[in-house]
Amino acid sequence: MSENTSKDRPLRADLDAIKRTIPHREPFLMIDSVENIRAGKSAVGMKAVIADEPHFDGHFPGNPIMPGVLVIEAIAQTAAVLVVHTLALTDVRPLVYLMTVDKCKFRKLVKPGDMLELHVEVLRSRGRIWRVSGRGVVSGQTVAEAVIDAMMVPAEERAGSE
Repeated sequence: MSENTSKDRPLRADLDAIKRTIPHREPFLMIDSVENIRAGKSAVGMKAVIADEPHFDGHFPGNPIMPGVLVIEAIAQTAAVLVVHTLALTDVRPLVYLMTVDKCKFRKLVKPGDMLELHVEVLRSRGRIWRVSGRGVVSGQTVAEAVIDAMMVPAEERAGSE
């Protein structure tokens, strides 16, 4: 995470910082950076959708479309970076498990060449359980949206399970 002098100033996580924050790795790491991180409040993930991603080989040949569930996963990964940053657990890389995906809607197709923005906003946090509202945006238009509940599991509680 880039350091800032003001507590209220948003932070940014590049790819290296993301890898210090969540355990996801290629080919299942769905975000390239997270911008405007406001602890406990919101963040914006960024994903450059490129043609050589493995899911495009079969979804769909000749007409590649990013699977909607991967857009939701990218929203969830953005939320996980926000949660881990909020709890000051960078370099601990706790797991953040999806519990529910509600009010999920897919509105437009996401294709290679698109820059996918993943806007997440904390709706509620109670201990380990977090509820966020998320939406994917391409060129200013919402492509997907969902309300996600997730549970954060500290590294020490998952020891031996990997």
